[in-house]
Amino acid sequence: MFEGVLIKMITEFEDPIQYYLNIGSDFLHMNQLLNKKIALKFVKFECLNCHLDKPIYRQGFCKSCFFEVPQAADWIMKPELSKAHLNEEDRDLEYEKKVQLQPHIVYLANSSNVKVGVTRKTQVPTRWIDQGAHEAIEIVEVPNRYLAGITEVALKDHVGDKTNWRTMLKNEIQDEDLTQWRENLKQYIPEEAKEYFIENNSETNLNFPVLEYPKKLKSLNLQKTPEYEGVLKGIKGQYLIFEDDTVFNVRANEGLVVNINVLS
Repeated sequence: MFEGVLIKMITEFEDPIQYYLNIGSDFLHMNQLLNKKIALKFVKFECLNCHLDKPIYRQGFCKSCFFEVPQAADWIMKPELSKAHLNEEDRDLEYEKKVQLQPHIVYLANSSNVKVGVTRKTQVPTRWIDQGAHEAIEIVEVPNRYLAGITEVALKDHVGDKTNWRTMLKNEIQDEDLTQWRENLKQYIPEEAKEYFIENNSETNLNFPVLEYPKKLKSLNLQKTPEYEGVLKGIKGQYLIFEDDTVFNVRANEGLVVNINVLS
């Protein structure tokens, strides 16, 4: 039996992807739990910042912390709002410089459809794994988050920027030639970022540890259904997939303290 606050699963880029859950003082290798019956139980909340038992608002933070901590500022979700390169503070300039003023990648990923995204270079391929992408490719590598953000905004007029999580989890996907997509989109890259275009690279393919894909999805909300038991059949993105077609998004439930019991 294990108990602790949920944070997103740690991953290793192998074939298949390896998943680990750091919970409390324990470190669970989730791949080893495939085909085992697991019980989940909601215990309480624990904000990832203040660690108080307060309802989670977004991204693992209680409402007051969400509007205060730099990890939840608008530039996180909208990189084009980054201002550290101008030496302008949003919430914490030291933190913002640390995160924003480092190499960033604008990429194409195919999870449910081809989409454009932004991530720090150090988060490749982790970001693709977390999105459940079965293939991905880098388009540009820029020196800061702002340039990545304006490039993403420009490309969003010509390619999607959202993943259909239902399609991704059902594995209703088609292979795409991402190198051709990259070439087709090259013309829309802003002038400030054109010099950072990656000319010659190949797509990365990812294989997830899924024994059985769900047919009809039922999303588990532990706050509404505080106890659940099911046989784990797969892991994709940050989702646990169970035999009865129930799926549980670990990352969307960060900040919840849960009890996990491996029953068989």
